[in-house]
Amino acid sequence: MKKINRKIKYSGRLKSYMQWPLALVVFLLLMNIAVFAVDTKAGIAAALFSVVYIVLIIGVFVLYKPRIMTELVSFATQYGQIQKKMLQKFAIPYGLLDTEGKIIWMNEAFCNAVGKDPKYHKNILNLFPEISVNVLPKNEDIQTIEVHFDGEDYRAQLQRVSIEELADSVNIVEVPEDQNYLIAVYLFDTTELNQYIRENKEQKLVAGLIYIDNYDEALESVEEVRRSLLMALIDRKINKYITSLDGIVKKIEKDKYFIAIRQRSLTTLESNRFSLLEEVKSVNIGNDMSVTLSIGIGVNGNGYVQNYDFSRIAIELALGRGGDQAVVKDNEKISYYGGKSQQMEKSTRVKARVKAHALREFIDSKEDVVVMGHKITDIDSFGASIGVYRAARLMNKKAHIVIEDVNSSIRPWMNMFLNNKDYESDMFVNHAQAEEIVDNNTVVVVVDTNRPSMAECSSILEQTKTIVVLDHHRQSSEVIKNAVLSYIEPYASSTCEMVAEILQYFVDGIKLKNIEADCIYAGIIIDTNNFVAKTGVRTFEAAAFLRRCGADVTRVRKMLRNDMSAYKARAEAVRHAELFLNCYAFSICPSENIESPTVVGAQAANELLNIIGVKASFVFTPFNKQVYISARSIDEVNVQIITERMGGGGHLNIAGAQLKDTTVEEAISKLKDVIIKMTEEGAI
Repeated sequence: MKKINRKIKYSGRLKSYMQWPLALVVFLLLMNIAVFAVDTKAGIAAALFSVVYIVLIIGVFVLYKPRIMTELVSFATQYGQIQKKMLQKFAIPYGLLDTEGKIIWMNEAFCNAVGKDPKYHKNILNLFPEISVNVLPKNEDIQTIEVHFDGEDYRAQLQRVSIEELADSVNIVEVPEDQNYLIAVYLFDTTELNQYIRENKEQKLVAGLIYIDNYDEALESVEEVRRSLLMALIDRKINKYITSLDGIVKKIEKDKYFIAIRQRSLTTLESNRFSLLEEVKSVNIGNDMSVTLSIGIGVNGNGYVQNYDFSRIAIELALGRGGDQAVVKDNEKISYYGGKSQQMEKSTRVKARVKAHALREFIDSKEDVVVMGHKITDIDSFGASIGVYRAARLMNKKAHIVIEDVNSSIRPWMNMFLNNKDYESDMFVNHAQAEEIVDNNTVVVVVDTNRPSMAECSSILEQTKTIVVLDHHRQSSEVIKNAVLSYIEPYASSTCEMVAEILQYFVDGIKLKNIEADCIYAGIIIDTNNFVAKTGVRTFEAAAFLRRCGADVTRVRKMLRNDMSAYKARAEAVRHAELFLNCYAFSICPSENIESPTVVGAQAANELLNIIGVKASFVFTPFNKQVYISARSIDEVNVQIITERMGGGGHLNIAGAQLKDTTVEEAISKLKDVIIKMTEEGAI
């Protein structure tokens, strides 16, 4: 042991501490020289003392160095054992993993947390599925992940521990450079903290609004003496439902209610998909019309005021989508529930008259009017644009219609206006021309869409402050912001129907030209599938007005005929249709050698509804490196909420979606998964 100790050398700070007596020797020698210079006898005396000091120091170093080394080695050994024991008894669960995630070592706390003994050396993935190879730290940064085990919550902290020095000093095995580290894992128990966070979140108040959609119509459908009873039963239904959730209800108007519930109760409402919507429909005391509700909920705002603002936005969305549904706005996230029934048509045209007068005022106050529909213009979008164009010309305003790509479905209609002396040469403009025209002195009218991403030229929406939206599609979470006039009526069969009504109130004794009336009439024909789908009293009234203006049914029918290749493609799509879950028709529409395959796909979807047992049809059309989905139904299925899950939208009976970077097979598989999931949730 002594021989070993003699070979051991001091290093680090200990070496400095042990060498200070030698430094003192140098100091004494310098002092002797100084004393000699003063007095020789005194210098000799000092030198004797210095020699004695040097001899003693050398003796101490020679005799006591082995003992000091022995004590140091003993201390280091005991210190290492204490460190190991402290790490083993460390209160925080701690373990070491290899580069693949295999457990090498665990302290007692870690063993107790996972219920394993120290000899357990399997992959950490077996204990915590959340810690896969992909989440192991790839560099020196600390990786944090939430994990769960046996009902307990933990925050796992993973960090690389380098063993490069150890690998260099040990020559027994050769460790690759990319594996010369271990992974230290710490577990911090967050069960109690998460419980308090959940309880705090569940206790937060949620603001909500409940509107009766058809208040006046429902009261008119029952005897006058029973009207108060009908409203009392509805009030009781709503109050009983909300109070059962430990919430409060305040009636703010005859057909409007404010509610406040805990966030925990909102989870219950979402789990039963707002069963209040269906319960209220069951109230019947002889009323011919079922009462429907719209519910708007605001949650997770910065405070109660913002939650209330969220609820107002949510209720507007619910009403804009046709009512009979609940909308939950969770900060930026929006969820929809219900919406299974068709909105009832309003018999009054007061709203159309008010919107017509408002549109006239906006057009009258500006110099130019620019009208645009949606991308891949169809006849409803084109016909509505023609109607707004005529309204602007009646006010002697310069008007333009934005169309970039002209497809085969609207080319025949557009050709009627081109090179026509009754219309200006700049009646139709492309995107670049529209961007040059639009400024703050321009009215931009968007027809047949309320989503900016679907607009023909969305860039011009940012170039003016006067934006008007006319549409019959249900609203989604994406809406055109800052519109000064928004007329969105989901009950309408088409935008052309809405424009036809507006034109009747725009100026007295209005008269359209034959080709203009034909375009608007054609839009109604297409969107109602020859007056079969979504047709109401006001639809026929709009058609009658157009007929009086010179629309010719025979002429329109001839214009709507398809060429042979398109007709064959539609027939091919119908021929190869397959049933999914015995009620959903799926088919693929060929797009080769067809100019407007998306139009053909929509026609094929309409045709598939004529098959007995088909509740909804979905036709997939590959076109322009995208897959277009045309969805149609009669009355049993809301295809809008289905296509919304696919990133699209539309109407209850007519909807669609566009999928990028995907194949037809992948699109079909994705849609099937969505339908299965929504069926299990009870959404359809």
